[in-house]
Amino acid sequence: MGVFSTGHWQAPAFPSPRQLSAVSTAPCTCCSTRPHTMKALRGRYTLLTDCLEEAQPLQCVETAEQEEPGLAGVGVTASPPEEPYQPVLNGESNILCAGQVQQLVPHLPPRVTGYPWNLLYCTARDGFSLKSMYRSMNKLSSPVLLVIRDTDRQMFGAFSSTTIRLSSCFYGTGETFLFSFSPELKVFKWTGSNTFFMKGDADLLVIGGGSGKFGLWLDGDMYRGGSHRCETFDNEILSPQEQFFIQDLEVWALT
Repeated sequence: MGVFSTGHWQAPAFPSPRQLSAVSTAPCTCCSTRPHTMKALRGRYTLLTDCLEEAQPLQCVETAEQEEPGLAGVGVTASPPEEPYQPVLNGESNILCAGQVQQLVPHLPPRVTGYPWNLLYCTARDGFSLKSMYRSMNKLSSPVLLVIRDTDRQMFGAFSSTTIRLSSCFYGTGETFLFSFSPELKVFKWTGSNTFFMKGDADLLVIGGGSGKFGLWLDGDMYRGGSHRCETFDNEILSPQEQFFIQDLEVWALT
């Protein structure tokens, strides 16, 4: 091992692998009488320069690999599951029960979480008219939930990223989706194939499209509608039959 001399410093000779793997039983002269262990291929050598007058031996400093915080060697306690969020409904639904509302909530965009649901339009109170439904949302721009029950008691509908309105072209965003309870909830999200989210005029409202098929459509009298598999959502037929008669319809503003 190299040490300081009175004239110059002599470079230390690196020990051989056999010497590195051996356990030194000589007492340490710098700190205590307990022997130090030298491990093969796991050390770097540092020259101690506290006292230049005395020759000091080279000391092995072990450099253990660092673990990433929170990944290994640390116990992590799982957080208890949060209770499902139940929004406040400002209005009484004739279609949805509390359990169905709770099932829909996780599929809604995070930006609407925490807001109450306000009943804007329902056929039981406002009658059957597509124009009346448009008028109920004239001054709003919030996301809405359209819920339908047909005469076969099937429940289905759509979430729209904005209010439903008269338009000469398709509008909406990829947050829009279709859903049905048959009887379990099924949600059909945007596939990315096209942007035929929603379009409405005085005589027809359509949601989702492609190749001449609409995921959901309603006529102007809001008496009947239809559902087909469409490219926008790759949905199943929402009702038991491709064409259905509307028994109840509701629109909820999520804001």
